[in-house]
Amino acid sequence: MKDQITHPLQSIEWGEFRKKTGIKAIRTNDFQMTIHRIPHTSWTIGYVPKGPFPTKDMISELKRIGQQEKCIFIQLEPNIISAENLKLKIENLGLLPAAHPLFTKYTFVLDLNKSEEDLLKAMHPKTRYNIKVALKHGVKIVQDHSDRAFENYLKLTEETTKRQGFYAHTKKYHKLMWETLKSEKIDTDKLTAHLFLAKYNDEVLASWILFVYKNILYYPYGSSSISHRETMSSNLMMWEAIRFGKKLGLEKFDMWGALSNNNPDKNDPWYGFHRFKEGYGPKHIEFLGSFDLVINPALYNAYKILDKIRWVLLRLKK
Repeated sequence: MKDQITHPLQSIEWGEFRKKTGIKAIRTNDFQMTIHRIPHTSWTIGYVPKGPFPTKDMISELKRIGQQEKCIFIQLEPNIISAENLKLKIENLGLLPAAHPLFTKYTFVLDLNKSEEDLLKAMHPKTRYNIKVALKHGVKIVQDHSDRAFENYLKLTEETTKRQGFYAHTKKYHKLMWETLKSEKIDTDKLTAHLFLAKYNDEVLASWILFVYKNILYYPYGSSSISHRETMSSNLMMWEAIRFGKKLGLEKFDMWGALSNNNPDKNDPWYGFHRFKEGYGPKHIEFLGSFDLVINPALYNAYKILDKIRWVLLRLKK
């Protein structure tokens, strides 16, 4: 399976973390799948995030596991860049477009092989200016794995999610993730997590967790304070993250998510993040997308209806 693993969510370390959250993780020679129980039922949903392109043998194995684990369906989100010929192959495998995609179909990827000078030149002028503003204000970016630093991260994450109006994982989820993945050492064959703070006059204005895996740097979790927005601390944080990846000799920086580049919705809660990342001059990547392998058709149709109702109620509550 080693050569098949191309993303942190398929790593052994991620599987160990998910087990600590009470989620069953199953590994085969081709993929890692997590099993998620539907509350108050004996039924489950399977999830294969960022796995390989599915083959007939893989589909057969997924069906076998799905029946064994009482899955209504299994969602697959291949870590494969979109292409017309691959879309046709997906359809021939009997996979349906996902009823409720979980992972974003798009991301931004920055080439870390470029020099710092070339990277700065490729940025939007406003982004370069904001980095200079942060430096003039004396913002400092530090790597800090202490308990106090992580508590700051949790506090800012809660503040950010409330302000931006999107859903986030629980504190327990973040704590278990950090306990499992944090590391002062870098071993690119293992998934490791690294905590950075942006400080201004000893006040923490931004807190990010970066992943290092294989030859790629990832930005899965970030948070910021409403205080001292004029310092542009997050702009300097991104630049120092880029420099961190370059110092490690990594080849790419995956910014972990974007909106479609085709008229992105300005009302989308992720629009600000999309524009922020875009300012650094990365390449916009479109993946194949999310697909459902239906194991139990009758329950799958019922689940889709109930899931839509659930999300309507959640939005009304919010």
